Amino acid sequence: MPYSTQEKKRALVRVRRIDGQLDALAQALEQEADCGAVLQQIAAIRGAVNGLLGEVLESHLRASFVPRAGPRRRATRTEDAAAMEQTIALLRTYLK
Repeated sequence: MPYSTQEKKRALVRVRRIDGQLDALAQALEQEADCGAVLQQIAAIRGAVNGLLGEVLESHLRASFVPRAGPRRRATRTEDAAAMEQTIALLRTYLK
């Protein structure tokens, strides 16, 4: 999950752009557009989703592994290991 307000806004802009791309793809399919154009739209959507995935993953990694400023203590090795395992599980899920 994007943690800062700026990251959230950036993620929402990407989601809205993807939504528009999906609408355009649906229209192209309904209008029986050329297969090449449909495949190009699908590839663009895939790229946009991968970009969103990268941003959210980066935000997650930074929040999980960068020492927190302020009164919160640094995570223990056990907490770091648990966060790493969670991240590895996420990556395995999305890289299938």
